[in-house]
Amino acid sequence: MSGGVDSSVAAALLKQQGYDVVGLMMRLWGEPDAGGGMPYGHNRCCSPDAMAQARRVAEILDIPFYAIDAQAPFKSRVVDFFVEGYASGVTPNPCLECNRHIRWDFLLKKALALDAQYLATGHYARVRYDPTPQPPPPTLENRVGRGGAYQLLKGMDEKKDQSYVLSVMGQAQLAHALFPVGEYTKPQVRALAREFDLPIAERPESQDLCFLADNDYRRFLTEHAKNGIRPGPIVRRDGSVIGEHAGLPFYTIGQRKGIGIAAREALYVIGTRPETNTLVVGAADELGSDRLRAMRVNWVSGSAPAPAIRAEVKIRYKAAPASATVTPLEGNRAEVVFDHRLRDITPGQAAVFYDGEVCLGGGIIERSA
Repeated sequence: MSGGVDSSVAAALLKQQGYDVVGLMMRLWGEPDAGGGMPYGHNRCCSPDAMAQARRVAEILDIPFYAIDAQAPFKSRVVDFFVEGYASGVTPNPCLECNRHIRWDFLLKKALALDAQYLATGHYARVRYDPTPQPPPPTLENRVGRGGAYQLLKGMDEKKDQSYVLSVMGQAQLAHALFPVGEYTKPQVRALAREFDLPIAERPESQDLCFLADNDYRRFLTEHAKNGIRPGPIVRRDGSVIGEHAGLPFYTIGQRKGIGIAAREALYVIGTRPETNTLVVGAADELGSDRLRAMRVNWVSGSAPAPAIRAEVKIRYKAAPASATVTPLEGNRAEVVFDHRLRDITPGQAAVFYDGEVCLGGGIIERSA
C-alpha cells in the first residue's frame, strides 16, 4: 500500500472478495532535504502524508497495517543503479530494478515470511494461469507447486498498462502475484474508491523517480555522480568536433533541445561514446536503427523460445509496440530486428516483448546497431 488510489482500491477489492488482507508499506530511500542531518529523506512513495493515508485506508477496511524498512536495499539496488547507469553513458529505468529486486524479491519474501499466500499490488496488469502441464517452474522458498504456466497480461486499460515494468517477473513471482485493479480502467478505479468511501479517490498520480527531492534528475546526478559528469567533445558521426557537452548523463538518444549547437539543420543526439566521453549528434535521418541487442533478458515462461519468434516490442514504457523478430542468444541476451527503423532506441531502457496481450519478457537495451 502506498496511500494512493490504485493500491487502496486493490486492498478494498480483495477484502470484498473474502481474502484475509494485510496492508504493507515500504519505507524507501529518499534524498535528504538540504541541510538535514538524517541519512535518509522522504521518498514520495512513502512520505509522511502517504503513510498517514495508507494507515487511514487500512483503518477503514479494518485490516492490519505494517511499515517495512526497505531503505538500504532500495538505495543499493535502485538509486545506486540509477546513478551508475547514467555515469556509464546509458539511460537507466529504475522502476524495472525496483520491481526486480525490491517489490518482487525483497517484499515478496517478507510477505511469504508472514505466511501470506499472495502479494497484491495496484499495478495495471493481469495474471493468467494456464493449467496445461509445463516443466516445473523455478520455486521461491519451495512454495510453487503447480505444473502449469503463469502468463503476465497487459492491464485492461491500455493507457495505464504497467506490464512493461513487470516484465522482470518469472513463474516463481507470478505464482504469488495478484493485480486486482488490472481488470479496470483508471476512471473505474477512482469510481470504486468513491464507492468504498475511501478518502484517496481524487489523489493525484504518483511520479517516477520517487527518490528525488525535487524531481530534477540533472541536479541529483550533479551531486551524486560527480565523477561521471565531465565536459567532453560533441562530434558528428564522421568524428568532426563541433562543440562541447556538459556531461553525458545530461543527454539521451533522440534529444534535440539543449544540445547547445547552432547549425543550419536540426541536430539530435544519436549516440554516446562513454569510453572517450563523447556525444554524437546528427541530422534526423541519421537517428535510429532497425535493430538492437538486449542483455539480462528475462523470459516470463522461464525458458527462451527457439530459434526465433515474431513479437511486438516496446522500447520505452510509453512507446508504441513495433513489429520485430526476436532471436534469443547465449548469455541471457537477444537480438531484435524491427520491420521498420525506430528513432529512439536508447541503451539502458528495456525492450519488452509481447504476443498480443501476453507479455513474454524483456531485457535491457545493450546497444543499437
